[in-house]
Amino acid sequence: MFLAKVIGSLVSTQKVDTLRGHKLLMVEPYRVDAKKRTELVSAGRTFVAVDTLGVGEGDMVLITQGSSARLTPETKNLPIDTVVIGIVDRVVVEQSTVFDQS
Repeated sequence: MFLAKVIGSLVSTQKVDTLRGHKLLMVEPYRVDAKKRTELVSAGRTFVAVDTLGVGEGDMVLITQGSSARLTPETKNLPIDTVVIGIVDRVVVEQSTVFDQS
């Protein structure tokens, strides 16, 4: 699993039938800053993810990739590599809050 921020959406009018009706998102993975350990920083890449929860731009989410992305009931038969599996409320590292949704 990875922590990621939803940075946008993607529209594809031509796609395989099994993906019809599924919202596609642009997500940017984040990691804990290795030096400060008090903030999250971009991992410097982006992915297209299938949204199974109805999240929006700016939300911090949990994603999973690879064959694990096809292990949810919603994605079992989809040709995908990345899926949103959770919405992050708070991240605490070494007793310090580095992200809080509120």
